[in-house]
Amino acid sequence: MPFDVVVVMDPIGSIKIAKDSTFAMLLEAQRRGHRLHYVLPGGLGMRDGTAVASLAPLVVRDDPSGWHELGQASQRALGLGDVVLMRTDPPVDADYMHDTQILAAAQRQGARVVNDPQGLRDMNEKLAALAFPQCCPPTVVSRQAAVLKAFVAEHGDAVLKPLDGMGGRSIFRAKAGDQNLNVILETLTGGGRHLAMAQRYLPEIVDGDKRILLVDGVPVDYCLARIPQGDEFRGNLAAGGRGEGRPLSERDRWIAAQVGPEMKRRGMRFVGLDVIGDWLTEVNVTSPTCIRELDAQFDINIAGMLFDALEADTD
Repeated sequence: MPFDVVVVMDPIGSIKIAKDSTFAMLLEAQRRGHRLHYVLPGGLGMRDGTAVASLAPLVVRDDPSGWHELGQASQRALGLGDVVLMRTDPPVDADYMHDTQILAAAQRQGARVVNDPQGLRDMNEKLAALAFPQCCPPTVVSRQAAVLKAFVAEHGDAVLKPLDGMGGRSIFRAKAGDQNLNVILETLTGGGRHLAMAQRYLPEIVDGDKRILLVDGVPVDYCLARIPQGDEFRGNLAAGGRGEGRPLSERDRWIAAQVGPEMKRRGMRFVGLDVIGDWLTEVNVTSPTCIRELDAQFDINIAGMLFDALEADTD
């Protein structure tokens, strides 16, 4: 039975459709006959205790010369019959948190929200991996420069990053004795005001930072290894990494089996795990990507797997 797919995303007019996973979801939903609605930027709100949204009917096309058409926008309540795709990129700031609270109200009104709003609030993408310490490399999180500096000295080579970044932004690699380490730590912690993460540097990054996608806790059979290029140590596609599809290894499947059931329990229906070598480094829940790259390389339909699961809810 067709339902209404309501998408909360970054401005649709500025996306790169060849790489945009939200767009892949919209194409699949439309192909299946579901009705698409685009939430205008800033369009979530409340009226007399009811979650509402400013929605425009949406038509999508897999055409880089013109990939979307919007109809006349109107405001209505969110509720039964709506599947809301919450797909805006980090940072998970106050505005993002407020949107998840509105979507929690929509959930109480009967809407299905992907991913679950409480999970989006609770699961910082860096800290969430640490709920599975058996999967992670040595890691420390602190506001204290001395603690982070001692960690670098202990391991000799470390990656340092903020807790609210994405796409490889503000990620540093530092070795023991690095003369820039003090200023790196001052920058990341804001002089001790903000938490930062340090992880042991994993030399396996030269073979790629693997993105493993989970649909209802079950891994897709292939991952996208994002391989650093040139003098760059970061594999993120946004930082110039090259994407290479690969079958999952036994270790990849073991990590997915550790993490997947908890993601499903929390209502995190579409999740991206970042794995370097044998180690889990992040759990991405806000707007995981790599659908289109994997679909193209292996002739699969990952968005189809997601909508199979969503449609099964209504059977």
